Amino acid sequence: MLLPLAPWAELVSLVGVGQQGMAPRKPLSAKRGGEDAARSQLPATQGGPSPDHVDTLILDFQTAELWPLPAFKGKDSKIYDRRPIRQQRSIKTGGRVIARPSAETLHRHKYPRHLEGSGMGLQPPTFLLGLLLLLGQGITQAHTSPGENTLEEQLWPEWQSLKSSLFSCNPKKSGANVPSNSVHSLSPSDIKFVAAISSVQTPPNSATNNLEKQEWTENELLQACMGVVTVLSDVIRHFNPSALRPVCTPGKGVVPQNGSEDLWIQAKDLVRHMKENQQLDFQNDWKLINVFFSNTSQCHLCPSTQQQMHVMSSMDQLTSTLDYLHREMEPAGQKDEPFSAKEKRLVKCPSQENPYLFTYVNSNYLPRLLRPHAKFEVRERMEITCPDKDPSETIPTSVHRLKLADIKVIGALGDSLTAGNGAGSKPGNVLDVLTQYRGLSWSVGGDQNLSSVITLPNILREFNPSLKGFSVGTGKESSPGAFLNQAVAGARAEDLPVQARRLVDLMKSDTSINFQEDWKIITLFIGGNDLCDVCDDPVHYSPENFTGNIGKALDILHAEVPRAFVNLVKVLEIINLRQLYQEKNVSCPRLILRSLCPCVLKFDDNSVELAALIEVNKKYQEGTHQLVESGRYDTREDFTVVVQPFFEKVNLPKTPEGLPDNSFFAPDCFHFSGKAHAQAASALWNNMLEPVGHKTREHSFEDEINITCPDQVWPFLSTYKNMEQGHGSQLLCSDRAPSASPPTSVHALRPADIQVVAALGDSLTAGNGIGSKPNELADVATQYRGLSYSSGGDSYLENVTTLPNILRKFNGNLTGYAVGTGDASDTNAFLNQAVPGAKAKELASQAQTLIQKMKDDHRVNFHEDWKVITVLIGSGDLCDYCTDSNLYSAANFFDHLRNALDILHREVPRALVNLVDFMSPSAVRQVFLGNPNKCPEQQASILCNCVLTPRESSQELARLEAVTRDYQSSMRELVESGRYDTREDFSVVLQPFFSNLRLPVLADGHLDMSFFAPDCLHPNQKFHSQLARALWVNMLEPLGRKTDTLDLMAYIPLSCPAQNEPFLRTPRNSNYTYSTTPAIENWGNDFLCTEWKPSNSVPTSVHELRPADIKVVAALGDSLTTAVGARLSNGSDLPTSWRGLSWSIGGDGSLETHTTLPNILKKFNPNLLGFSTGTREETAGLNVAVEAARARDMPAQARDLVERMKNSPEINLQKDWKLITLFIGSNDLCHYCEDPAALSAGEYVQHIQQALDILYQELPRAFVNVVEVMELAGLYQGQGGKCTMPLPAQSNCTCLQGSQENLLEIQELKTVNWDFQSGLSRLSYQYLQREDFAVVVQPFFKNTLVPLNNRGGADLTIFSEDCFHFSERGHAEMAIALWNNMLEPVGRKTTSNNFTYSRAKLKCPSAESPYIRTLRNSQLLQDQAEADSSVPTWAVPVAVGGGLVVGVGTVMAWRALRGHRRENPPISLNTVSF
Repeated sequence: MLLPLAPWAELVSLVGVGQQGMAPRKPLSAKRGGEDAARSQLPATQGGPSPDHVDTLILDFQTAELWPLPAFKGKDSKIYDRRPIRQQRSIKTGGRVIARPSAETLHRHKYPRHLEGSGMGLQPPTFLLGLLLLLGQGITQAHTSPGENTLEEQLWPEWQSLKSSLFSCNPKKSGANVPSNSVHSLSPSDIKFVAAISSVQTPPNSATNNLEKQEWTENELLQACMGVVTVLSDVIRHFNPSALRPVCTPGKGVVPQNGSEDLWIQAKDLVRHMKENQQLDFQNDWKLINVFFSNTSQCHLCPSTQQQMHVMSSMDQLTSTLDYLHREMEPAGQKDEPFSAKEKRLVKCPSQENPYLFTYVNSNYLPRLLRPHAKFEVRERMEITCPDKDPSETIPTSVHRLKLADIKVIGALGDSLTAGNGAGSKPGNVLDVLTQYRGLSWSVGGDQNLSSVITLPNILREFNPSLKGFSVGTGKESSPGAFLNQAVAGARAEDLPVQARRLVDLMKSDTSINFQEDWKIITLFIGGNDLCDVCDDPVHYSPENFTGNIGKALDILHAEVPRAFVNLVKVLEIINLRQLYQEKNVSCPRLILRSLCPCVLKFDDNSVELAALIEVNKKYQEGTHQLVESGRYDTREDFTVVVQPFFEKVNLPKTPEGLPDNSFFAPDCFHFSGKAHAQAASALWNNMLEPVGHKTREHSFEDEINITCPDQVWPFLSTYKNMEQGHGSQLLCSDRAPSASPPTSVHALRPADIQVVAALGDSLTAGNGIGSKPNELADVATQYRGLSYSSGGDSYLENVTTLPNILRKFNGNLTGYAVGTGDASDTNAFLNQAVPGAKAKELASQAQTLIQKMKDDHRVNFHEDWKVITVLIGSGDLCDYCTDSNLYSAANFFDHLRNALDILHREVPRALVNLVDFMSPSAVRQVFLGNPNKCPEQQASILCNCVLTPRESSQELARLEAVTRDYQSSMRELVESGRYDTREDFSVVLQPFFSNLRLPVLADGHLDMSFFAPDCLHPNQKFHSQLARALWVNMLEPLGRKTDTLDLMAYIPLSCPAQNEPFLRTPRNSNYTYSTTPAIENWGNDFLCTEWKPSNSVPTSVHELRPADIKVVAALGDSLTTAVGARLSNGSDLPTSWRGLSWSIGGDGSLETHTTLPNILKKFNPNLLGFSTGTREETAGLNVAVEAARARDMPAQARDLVERMKNSPEINLQKDWKLITLFIGSNDLCHYCEDPAALSAGEYVQHIQQALDILYQELPRAFVNVVEVMELAGLYQGQGGKCTMPLPAQSNCTCLQGSQENLLEIQELKTVNWDFQSGLSRLSYQYLQREDFAVVVQPFFKNTLVPLNNRGGADLTIFSEDCFHFSERGHAEMAIALWNNMLEPVGRKTTSNNFTYSRAKLKCPSAESPYIRTLRNSQLLQDQAEADSSVPTWAVPVAVGGGLVVGVGTVMAWRALRGHRRENPPISLNTVSF
């Protein structure tokens, strides 16, 4: 054979030489001895044999028959055609690499019987003609330099016949004037030097049968070699007279010497000769080197197996010698067939259109297989048709911008699965599993090409044919063919550091690798052997040691290897091996299999040992992830480790009959067959291209092999830092058309109609920190506007998800979006006018700037283009709220937001405004304060003081949460006011997706911080991608059905416009009517007290009573205590008493949803008794109140209450502390005008006192709240006539009927109301004799005002639908006021209640005085005694009584004046009453 040799060979010819002594095989051509006969049997590929099918040809020039030799390694056996060409440097390239054939292949390619004993050796005359014709050059006349002695006359008489005809080739037309810089455009005139080396041995005399007596003459071999190169040199000098004298360095050995070993010596001698030759420019002159090589055994009498061993050995030596291969001078696939020596042929000339020596590349050669390759059982014609196979324009410096074609070196570490044990073994040949078929290894094998062997290197060579490092053939890690496959059969994780060290040393020492500059891909896969032995030494093979050993190997690579991408493949799910072992219908060597992996196979299915193995397997996998995701290997820009998890869950392949398919396994049923290696290679490849976080974790070997292409927009290998690919989205909408004509109404606006996009806001919209890398806190100051969820336009949707990138799928001419980084004033910010740190008061200025930019920019048709403007503001205000609560109040926030929206509404035509909620402060606190190791807590006061610094359960935090809700309510109220729906071409829509944020939580319960920038406050790109998706989905959802929750971990597909209504949704096209009911759905409260403990022992004094000491609650009163009308009626005419919601005694739900006094007390004592629930009498508990009750009914209610307590088995009457609330008087006031004497203030107080006396006499350990009657007239006057009381309510409260038109009557009613309140004040002094009983008057209803809403009108939501009773909100406000009164000292209690809503109004017991306040513990009695010791203790109640008498007298006079006007008293309709 003629083979290429050495990296220094510029152009290498390959010639096969037939040898004697080969086994018989039918020739490919018929023995009729003609060109046509030979050609008729060849594959129909451009008229000649395809070198991919017949990689090497034996040329029998006497019989004109063609014989195939074994195939060799390489992508279509031409990997040396792909070395890049360097200008004016020696071209390190060649023709084809020939890989060593397997024994089976050699056996298939036995040689023809007719050559046996023929004595055919190297016949120079015939061989020369064949060589010259194969080189594509013609000779008609010898052309030698004067004085040089050529050998053609003395060696080959046939040469004389060739010289009889003249050279017809014009040397001036054979090439360009400038020497070629590529081997593929090389003309004969470029050749400066011709040489040859040879391992062909001269055959013995065929007549001598005794090999020992045969003589081998070195001179014959030298003459043959010089004959060829001298004639070839003469031909070259015809085109280039300056060509140097040829050199032939044939081997000096004979049969006993290994010719291939001698070939290597010759190669070194030739290199040395060329370097020392002063006439040859070694770097720049072109050289034609011919390699004559024979791999056949001269021991033709030996057994065939011995001959095969000889051939294998020879090929091993040759493979280690050859670095480049170059074979043809004529277009590959169009070579002439061998010819007879008797034939006369004209030698060809270079053509004008192709005046160069032919190579595979410049021949446009498309190889195909001679027959399907059945050995590896992979799909035929596996091709990669990816549109982009090019490397980066410049060599990347970052591993996060690494393309597949940039990879130049490949290596691997691991065990026998990477070494390839048994990958090429035949079924049943268990012993052959010891053979390491490294060339077939899934992650690093390079045998043949992708058409026949699917491996990661063979796939990568489709992108970079010059890839180095892959293994070929068979052998151990130390064999030459292993190269950078340093996996060791039987290795465990503890062996990886040694492998890593050996791999690094190999790469450093190999001269073909530029260690510093070449990009490398290294695959590490280990763990099977550890799991197989874990039961024998659980400590040694523990998950911690397993991960630690992998870490040691990775540390070596990380510390020493530049420019490397490391695949860390997860250990496979090994438990499935049991299926193969246990299935008796599958042929497997079970004893061998069990010995290979005992810990997986020897235990019962449900055994503890097997369960432990499964758990260790899982921990191995988890530990792998944790090791890499720690960021330990992402500290350099040119190095990374990525976990490839496709083996995490493996489904055992099955046959059509449902049995385990052992064709995927080697004969030992443990290692992979070539079929499984191909599957693993494709799975690894696809994993490498899948974004981190979205990689396939389960592989099915049964699936058809599918090799995906890199994304054209994002063609990089996926790493943990370049997860932009994972931030892309797919839009599957088929209808992306705009309206037939530009719409004039915002309610008929399609996505494709949008031509301009803009945004206003703060740092979230400006994009601070979106693209910042972990731990780069300072970079959060960078404004990544091009990645902003609402206005960024970097890249494309498949790569970066933003609202503009979504809209660009509908309208490619969209404008206004921002790109890159920079401030709002930068040109690339365009219409993203958000400013970091901005507050609501600055929003109007942003709006004005935006409008001016749109008017001034030629890309925007201000009056005609439809615009989407997204507004998000509020976080900055909350961050500074505690510094000035008035400046940053909800009212001011409302005003500032309204001003900005008013400007847009007034000045911007054709606009849809998205108003987006801000991020909840509670979520911000949870992220920032919950990760002290990752978040800059020391800068909390600088970053967002009022949100991050308040202590948990503090009043400051409660106020912050309350004002946050007020901000959100004001946004909703502003939009739902209809203020911005007055124009046909403008609308503001509240997009509520951010209202409720579900933070991402990892499996271990910790927050997933990968969604946040390094400051833990700003969202990063992963977060922004979700924001953009959620915003888009909200824009297409009808009002009333919009999603109000954002789950950061959820998959949010991009919606498509509805076919019947393909519009961006507004109130009108959603058929949505804004509700007049309050947006707040529950009136619960946030209780932030920390002092919840009861007294150390049950107190005996009521003056030392803590809230937690209360065991029983009870109440007396009227319909306000039974909670009539607290909720809307169900259409019934009968009023419903919602006792469970009653302010003083209701116990429905919890404080978070229903604010009542019992629900507050349950925070202190969850075992509280007595409260009422629901609406039925049976669940009223100790709520003895009765609708329409008056003061005169209180004694009866008191006796009822005492009986209930005494009869309750749950109540310890003597020891349990009881809290009783009495509230009465509204019905007395409503009917006072009917009978002033009977309903006087004196009578009112007397009835209440009688009830208190009963309680005082009967109940030990009791605290009684007496709540002053509300200021009835003032309360209902405050409605401002906006709530009309139904007739039943008006009729039942006769004193209010018509009184509002008579100022004298209303004034008189107020006076009586005041007398009722004043009369109660003395009751606190009547029950001072007992230590365990107290009555305290709670005056919060003394002055009552109807609250105002944000627009200045009366907020009537505190009233029920009858405009007379209180709603649930009203009951909540009453409960809050009562509780706060109870904790306030007597004499300093709050005497008013304006019903303003807040969830943070509840007070807490103080540490100094944690008691419910009485006269004594308020020190009121002591202070009065010290102030005026001359005033007797009875003076106060007497003074009160005197005032009461004066009041009664005034009322009696008023009655006399009014009495004569009443002829008939009104009929009482006891339908609705307090």
